[in-house]
Amino acid sequence: MTQPSAEAAPVRREERYESLDVLRGVAILGILVMNIQSFSMPMAAYSNPLTYGDFSGINRWIWGLSYVFAAEKFMTLFSILFGAGVALMTSRLETRGLRSAPTHYRRMLWLILIGLLHAYVFWFGDILFAYAVCALWLYLFRRLKPRSLVILGVCVLSIGSLITLMASLSLPYWPEADRAELVHDWQPPAEEISAEVEAYQQGWWRQMAFRVPQAVMLQTVVLLFFILWKAGGLMLIGMALYKWGILTGEASLRTYRWLAAVGFMIGFPLVILGAWQHVRHEFAAEWSSFVGGTFNYWGSAFVSLGYVGVLCLLLLTGRLGGWKDRLAAVGRMALTNYLLQTVLCTTLFYGHGFGLFGRVDRPGQVAIVLAVWALQLVASPLWLQHFRFGPAEWLWRSLTYGKRQPMRSEVG
Repeated sequence: MTQPSAEAAPVRREERYESLDVLRGVAILGILVMNIQSFSMPMAAYSNPLTYGDFSGINRWIWGLSYVFAAEKFMTLFSILFGAGVALMTSRLETRGLRSAPTHYRRMLWLILIGLLHAYVFWFGDILFAYAVCALWLYLFRRLKPRSLVILGVCVLSIGSLITLMASLSLPYWPEADRAELVHDWQPPAEEISAEVEAYQQGWWRQMAFRVPQAVMLQTVVLLFFILWKAGGLMLIGMALYKWGILTGEASLRTYRWLAAVGFMIGFPLVILGAWQHVRHEFAAEWSSFVGGTFNYWGSAFVSLGYVGVLCLLLLTGRLGGWKDRLAAVGRMALTNYLLQTVLCTTLFYGHGFGLFGRVDRPGQVAIVLAVWALQLVASPLWLQHFRFGPAEWLWRSLTYGKRQPMRSEVG
């Protein structure tokens, strides 16, 4: 038995699980595939591609590929990893004889503050606030056995589907004004789209007329009816996968092959069927905003588990090559890289920068995503040669543990 440490402290580099860092790196890079649409186009275009821009030819293909392979997939993967992170941190503290609650809740409350600043100062699409809110109640279930965590996680996920189904079934009984508002929000009129484009092409203060209401909606209505159930359920499943050793690379190769096969065989057909139904219904609000999203709601969970299986197989069999260290570095600096994506993209698209909002088609968005990926895959390992943490990770850890953390690397 080792003597318990006198105080909580960040995880040391030698204590990290390489697979968790690699998975987190892939999730952070993958999130940008969908976020770029919110950075560069009106909010409604994220869910309804007919709202803005061309939807033919290469633009249609890019939408389809991003929907099948990325939409909700990397948010799902990151939610799973976030839950694993909660289980990892609390279990390590408790193994050392320390109380985990003070550290966990300080950590989440500071993340809430970071998320609020991110949402209202930079970009309305922040996810940090929602993750931290979910983790406030997630902590209560950290000691459940993996099987119980999975059952509870699926039940929580199901609540989101039930809400959607009930809303869809009740739609014929809605007042006409409420149905009209649903259609209006799903496909705003041209003058409102033009006003949003113009605002984001202006200076920072002019953008607030749209940023603040959009952020408030995501942190209230969307959080309550969607993110709380999907992200929370996935976090519970992530805690189970961590306890089983699946996310830490400790499971057998057969387990990862099974995970990839089952995840893809169930997930991709569901997602593709959902995409086809969206197009078939011409993205009608009554369909796409309710039942139409259910296919991807569940399909993305299976596809993300398939991604876990494939990535862990590649890692354990040594087939990631030099990509392993680069992806792991991006994952170790996940918070910094997430915020950096916002800074780069808002500078590029918003009026206080280059003002390209609404002017870049989907092929151009893909080119920007690839450029940001290249930057982060190169810069992250270079930074970690000299420093222990990314800048945002250093700040978050220093605030969480109540003292300035050492920044310079012992090796660099």
